[in-house]
This record gives sequence, C-alpha cells and structure tokens, in this order.
Amino acid sequence: MFSHARIAGKRPFVKVELEDLLARALERLQGGLLRSPVDRAAIVVGRTRDAQHGDFSCNIALRLAKSAGRKPADLAAAIVAALPASPLLSRAEVAGAGFINLYLAGDAQRDALRRVFEQGARYGTSQAGAGARVLVEFVSANPTGPLHVGHGRQATYGATLAKLLKATGHSVDREYYINDAGRQVDILTVSVWVRHLQAGGVELPFPVNGYRADYVQGIAARLTAQSGTALQRPAAAVLTGLPPDASEGEPEAIAGKKKELYIDALIARMRELIGDIAYEKVLELALTAMLADIREDLAAYGVEFEQWTSERALAKSGAVSRLLERLAAQHQTYTKDGALWLRSSTLGDDEDRVLVRANGAQTYFAPDLAYHLDKLARGYARLIDVWGADHHGYIARMRAGLVALGAPADCLEICLMQFVSLYRGGEKVPMGKRDGQFVTLRQLREEVGNDACRLFFLMRSHEQHLDFDLELAKSRSNDNPVYYLQYAHARVASVMKQLAARGLQYDPSAALAHLGLLDGPHEAAVLTAISRYPELIAQAAANRAPHLLVHFLRDLAQAFHTWYNAAQFIVEDNATRNARLALALATQQVLRNGLELLGASAPETM
Repeated sequence: MFSHARIAGKRPFVKVELEDLLARALERLQGGLLRSPVDRAAIVVGRTRDAQHGDFSCNIALRLAKSAGRKPADLAAAIVAALPASPLLSRAEVAGAGFINLYLAGDAQRDALRRVFEQGARYGTSQAGAGARVLVEFVSANPTGPLHVGHGRQATYGATLAKLLKATGHSVDREYYINDAGRQVDILTVSVWVRHLQAGGVELPFPVNGYRADYVQGIAARLTAQSGTALQRPAAAVLTGLPPDASEGEPEAIAGKKKELYIDALIARMRELIGDIAYEKVLELALTAMLADIREDLAAYGVEFEQWTSERALAKSGAVSRLLERLAAQHQTYTKDGALWLRSSTLGDDEDRVLVRANGAQTYFAPDLAYHLDKLARGYARLIDVWGADHHGYIARMRAGLVALGAPADCLEICLMQFVSLYRGGEKVPMGKRDGQFVTLRQLREEVGNDACRLFFLMRSHEQHLDFDLELAKSRSNDNPVYYLQYAHARVASVMKQLAARGLQYDPSAALAHLGLLDGPHEAAVLTAISRYPELIAQAAANRAPHLLVHFLRDLAQAFHTWYNAAQFIVEDNATRNARLALALATQQVLRNGLELLGASAPETM
C-alpha cells in the first residue's frame, strides 16, 4: 500500500489517488513490459493547463520507456490499459509522444464541494508535515528604529509561511530574535544621548553616522524627563580629542572611514563621561522604547510570535562561551594572528571564518551560531530563517557552523527576501533609515490598510524584487487584487441577502442531491479551482511560496466573477437554485480559508 498525504487526515488528495492508480497499473506490468519495480516517487501527476487535454497529465511512460525497451507511446497505451477501474476517472488517453491524460468523472469534481461543506474552515488542510517541529524566525530587525516596509514584507511572508506549515500538519513556532547587542545598538544609544545634550542647550554637531529620525528625539525627551541634567556634559568635554567626522562633499571612500572612526570614538567618550552604569541605563531606555514600538506595530498588523529571544540575554547565559568550548573540543577551531577561527572551509564554506577577533571582541558569527545551536537544543528539527537578500553571503558559514557542531546541513533553511520599492503616482518613494527618509510599516498600514499590505507584499515570490504601487493598493477596481478577491467573497454574501429578501431559503440537503446540474463550462471552471485548493496549500507550504496562494485565489475569484456575470443564481427551479448556491457558498468558503491564511479579512459587504 502506498502512503499519501491526506486532506484533514481523512482522505488523499485527488492527484495522489490518481498516482496510486497509476502505480497499481505499473505493478500489473511488472514481470512483463517492466523488468523491475517502479519507484513510487517517480509517478507524478500534474494539473493540465488546457481542459481539452484532461484534468491531469503524467509523463511516467516517457521516463520508463528506455529501461523498458519500448516506445513511450506504446508503454503509455499499456499503462492506460492496465489502469484499475475507478469512480474518479471518466477516461484516460495517450497524447503526444507518450503523455497520459486523465479525465476526472463529473462526480469526482463535485466531490470537492461535499468536502468543503463537511470540513468548512479545515478544507485544504492536511497532515503532510506529520507533526515535524519547525521554528520560523522572521523580521528580527535591529531594535534601532521603527519597522519599515522591508520589515513589513518579511513579517507578512514569515507569518503566512508559518500558517501554511501549520495547515499542512507541522508543529510550528514563530520567533523574533532581538539583535540587542553590538555596534548598531551603541550607535542608537549615543544618538539619543547627543539629542538629549542638544535639547539641554549643549551646542555640538550630530554625528553623520548617527540615527537622525524623529523617534530618536522622542526617546531623548524621555531620557531628559527621567534623568534631568544628570547626564549633561559640556561640548568641550564631549568633542575634545575626537577624530574629525565626515564632511559633505568628501569622496565616499574617505567619508566612510571618517564617520565610522568618529562614531566609535563618540561612543567611547560617552562611556567615559557618564560611566558604564549610566550608559547601560540609556541603552536600556532606548531598547525598551524601540521594542515596545515594534511589538505594538506587529500586533496591530496581526503578526504574533510565540517567542522573543534576546541576543544580550543569550550572551549573559554563557551560550557563546559554551559554543566556543564545544567547537574547540571537537577540534573545529584554531588560533591565527591572535584571532579564533572556525574551520568552515572544510565544511562547505568558501573560507574559514573568525569567531573572536584578536582584540577579544566576538564577531556577529559567534552569537548567531550560539543562537542556532540553542534552537536545536530546544528540539526543533527544522530551522527556517527569513533574512534580507543582503545577507546571502552569510548562509554558507551558518550551515558550516552547524555541521561543525554535529547538526545536519539541511536542518537550516534560509528564505531570502528581496527588496521593496514604493511608488506613488509613478514616482519612487526615497527610503534611507539612517537619515530618516523611510516609510514605516505603520505609515504604510495607515495609508492602504492591513489587507492591502498583506496581499501586495505576497503577490510576488519572496525571491523577486517587489514594486508596491500605493495608488493601486487604495483603488476600488478589478486591477487591485485585494478588492477583486474580497469582492468575490462579498458578492456571495449579497446573493444570500437577495435570497432572503425574496422570501426564499437555501436547502443544503437538496443542493447536494442535485450537484449533477452543475454541468456548464463556467461552473466546471469554478469546480476545478475549488478541487485544486488542497493541492495548492500543500504546494505553497512545501515550496515556501505563499505567493502561489495569492495567485490561486485570484484565479478562483476570476472564475467565480465570470460565472456570476454569465448566470442567474436565484432562479425559479429549486434544484438548480440550490445547486448553484452550493457552488457559490463553497467558493466563498475557499476564499475565506485562503484569505485567513494570508492574514486578510473576508468582508461580507464592500
């Protein structure tokens, strides 16, 4: 008996049932046309693009023809002849050079409707993941500023991927890794302090490499309210002996180095002037304010996490020290030029990587590797990280580090998010975090709404650059996919209101008894789309591709709108009326299920 994924744990996908039928046909040919058993994984059926070529197609005859010593078309004909009788199939045909086209029986198509009504919100779910524990880590932005639109795309993708994995039977947790240690947090801290000094009347320049946006002044105001003048220092004490900062008009090669040296010297001067205890209090104030803003923003966007893990807390727990001791015990590190290196070039990376610099400072790699080791220690079998595309060079070293620790290389999966560009009226909106020229996720949500954010962020593959058209996202037209999908859902609700207004009722039992009346081409297109939904969810989860769900829902909405414009639902004949209403309600249920996975609403009115 072949194993297969099951919808809602009860019955297999139609495509898997068809694959089982083909497998049984091939078993009948063993010892005759086929000399050896066929690997079940080699038997794959897929949906056809043209209904004239059937509902599904399979190329197994083409794949086996050489080993069988037969022409593909002849082998395909033998497979078709050996197919067991099944209520699923109306017929099977050989096409082209040896493809097998499979035509579903009408009742098999309509069976999807019965399952929609039996399962409701569970329709489309499966146990393909078999409870495997997965940790999806996403967003994980440095808490040095509000979330911007790029973080919004990551949040949308990660949250939807987690839902898709849950819908396919995985045990999923969502985690935000708080990068609250390191140089960027120090730059935020000194930026707040400088604004605090300026607000107190101290005349000194703001560092070129500091954080300039208004939120820094807001945190500085809190610092002033909390500490008064206790942290004020004269300009001379702050600036004397500091290297020059970058100046406007300087070549980037020179300016870049100067601004880095200046900000580091300014951070050191702040520590010297106010002391480590006060410095930590300013840092904590800034971090607390930014994390509260991030948490509030994500919650309002409907994105939640089971865990928030702090890099600083992980370091204080001794996790990095234990990591280094473990790597040393396994002879995976060595010392060169005073630095500690990982032998990552022998484990799939293109070169060895520094874990601890000669000055004793850890690189980003060490705590990140300790964090991923901690994930594995918590019992997760698969780690899925959602990163920005600019981190692509970091993947090989992370996998090499995990292999050095004895973990399988494929336990870590990285989904790289390409960048987002905002357009307003055809003009690109400038964005830059340091200089304060960026659009926050909150601003975007307030302008176009959560639903538009969700669907627009997911319209394209995460591996593709995304152009976000603000005017289109706000439009009430069929070109706006948000409006188009939600309007299909609302149209069904409108039909049911019209039914009640005319004193009529929908009879589910009568509808299921007369599904055979749904035999028109437009109805067939809607039925086919509905029957595809469980396969689509499995495919989107397996391929980490939520955009496939957006495209599917748009296809379903298009099929429904076309049918709606071509047919009357509330007709005199009771049987026809109930059957059509059943198909409309099933469409609405699938749209609602899909929109819920995408994190978007399914309105009853538009």
